[in-house]
Amino acid sequence: MSSAKSLLVTAIIASLVAVGPLSTDMYLPAFPVLMQSFNADINQVQHTLSIFLIGFALAQLIYGPLSDRFGRKPVLMGGLLLFLLSSLAIVFAESITTLSTLRLFQAIGGSAGPVLGRAMVRDIHGPKDSARLLSYIGTAMAVAPAAAPILGGYMTVWFGWQSIFMFLAAYGVIGVILLGTQVPETAPPGSHHIMTVSNLMKNYSLLLKHQTWRWYTLSCSFVFAGLFSFLSGSSFVIIDFLGYKEEQYGLFFALVVAGFMTGTLIAGRLVRSLGINKLMGYGSITAALGGLAMAALALADVHHVAAIVVPQMIYMIGVGIVMPQSMAGALAPFPQMAGTASALLGFIQMSFAAAIGVLVGHYHDGSPLSMALSIALMGVLTLISFVRLNRASNNQDNDELSQTDTA
Repeated sequence: MSSAKSLLVTAIIASLVAVGPLSTDMYLPAFPVLMQSFNADINQVQHTLSIFLIGFALAQLIYGPLSDRFGRKPVLMGGLLLFLLSSLAIVFAESITTLSTLRLFQAIGGSAGPVLGRAMVRDIHGPKDSARLLSYIGTAMAVAPAAAPILGGYMTVWFGWQSIFMFLAAYGVIGVILLGTQVPETAPPGSHHIMTVSNLMKNYSLLLKHQTWRWYTLSCSFVFAGLFSFLSGSSFVIIDFLGYKEEQYGLFFALVVAGFMTGTLIAGRLVRSLGINKLMGYGSITAALGGLAMAALALADVHHVAAIVVPQMIYMIGVGIVMPQSMAGALAPFPQMAGTASALLGFIQMSFAAAIGVLVGHYHDGSPLSMALSIALMGVLTLISFVRLNRASNNQDNDELSQTDTA
């Protein structure tokens, strides 16, 4: 068993957090093929992505409290086993309905990785270093969504869409082995409190009433929803509307992920000198500018792949800055229930994303317009959330100072 602070354990945690983006991004180039294979329309295929997000969101509400009660490792192991079994079952799906149902189970299993991975980082590295570590994990993790659509595109062309889910099942097997043999339990002593429905509701209520937790969570949720708008609509825009091939889509997607990696590297280097909130301000402005640029180009009927990819790269720099900082900021005040705090954050984040994915599919008219407008809206809402967060943080600081003076 390796040390909790070792590079190997950090890499394993990053790979388990990557289960989410791998499961969503790898099969994006196969969307048009899935429409043909199952004789389905665009809404039915996008539904397989939205239902994944719904399952991913709901399961986190259970995993977080369970891990606070029984420990991170056994709960994470159970989730990974469900993920690999459902991934294997998808290979044999014979209808789009079966595929959607199995994607729900795949999501329920796979959501254990991100929610417990964040909590494990908080357990190991504490509130000050967790933002920096989450940024660097985000950089390493970006390799997965960068490579996933490229690999998924070639696998779809060479071996069929089923090969993507065989790969995900194998990934789950490797994850189970590494978790079982190399990763120690990280939950802090004293955190294994009895879990009852009343305690659970009390903890969720405490989080929702916490001003800064709310705005950190909303900032994270809005900026991620903009990313999910791109995930939900980009393959149809780039492959169907602009006429590029599945393999080429993966290369364009890699450029977008390079923007995310740039943001996480910037955040990892500057968070100690600038602090979480100031860094989030720069990231929020960047995301808003990227989204508004894409919307302006779509409204002007500029139909070129650069009008999609370049603004999304700018938006993704903002995502790479905002997401790790907002996650760390939300978890920092709650060391004894980091799993619960991470779970509720993840639930809200994924719920926003699923709703936006449904809207993008519903209003999709073949052009980039619905996708671009939703990304712009999410960028602006991220900026508004940061402004409210800054006010809430200042008010909280003033309240604490006032209490100190009174004492």
